[in-house]
Amino acid sequence: MLKVENVTKYYGDVLAVDDLSFEVHHGEIFGLLGVNGAGKTTTFRMIMSLLEPTKGKITLDGKSVGYNVSEKIGFLTEERSLLTKLTVKDQVIYYATLKGMKEPDILKKLDYWLERFNISSYKDRKIKELSKGNQQKIQFITAIIHEPDLLVLDEPFTGLDPINVELFMSAIREFKEKGKMIIFSSHRMEHVEMFCEKLVILLKGKTVLSGSLKEIKKNYRKKVIRINGDVDIESLSKCNGVIEVNKESLDIIVKIESDEYIDSVFKIVKKGNNITKFIVEDASLNEIFVNLVGVSYEK
Repeated sequence: MLKVENVTKYYGDVLAVDDLSFEVHHGEIFGLLGVNGAGKTTTFRMIMSLLEPTKGKITLDGKSVGYNVSEKIGFLTEERSLLTKLTVKDQVIYYATLKGMKEPDILKKLDYWLERFNISSYKDRKIKELSKGNQQKIQFITAIIHEPDLLVLDEPFTGLDPINVELFMSAIREFKEKGKMIIFSSHRMEHVEMFCEKLVILLKGKTVLSGSLKEIKKNYRKKVIRINGDVDIESLSKCNGVIEVNKESLDIIVKIESDEYIDSVFKIVKKGNNITKFIVEDASLNEIFVNLVGVSYEK
């Protein structure tokens, strides 16, 4: 288990992380979210023992994080950290050797992952000759090749098309099934909702929301109703408890203050024609995020 206990970090007089606490258990994907400057990168660097907390402690399976547990951690950074003049093979050998692996094992696993990500032909190509998406694949391979117990993924899908996003998702789910601990950060909220059982949202270094995603969405009072059919939108907009009504290409989206107003909306909808859909949904994680921090996290 990764345990972050009452961690605070100052840069001089600037407070970057303020009394942060959370746990990540084996076989769990944990979301760490926040806009730029929220304290995510500082937190990642403290987990990697690249920075020392000003206060508090961080432990991995009961041991303080540091050089003694570095081989158990894999980290995919948001920024590219590849040595672009090296070949793919030499790059991966370099990083995996730092994690304690022997070259025969490195090459065997490298061949597996290159084939898995459909880039076997790039093994002897220099990093700088690869597209941004393929560079991201190599960076991901360097983070996972030693099969770490804790995998930290900061914006892992950067530069990837939908097909390659699915390849990454499949690999991440496999690591979860193997009992690995995964910290996941992404500005794509739909990815967070697909992956994370628990999460923390940071604002200026302080936790503004934490807990299980299921409970967070359940406890958020505002709901969304999806309607398909011919409905009087003006009447919906004037309905008590309705926050806003938007017309999308297929559906009418009605946002309401709470589920107390579902019946009022339904009374208007049933007066319409050709009604084929009336679905009540929890608010999206992005909407909850915007409500908490005042801006959208999606780019």
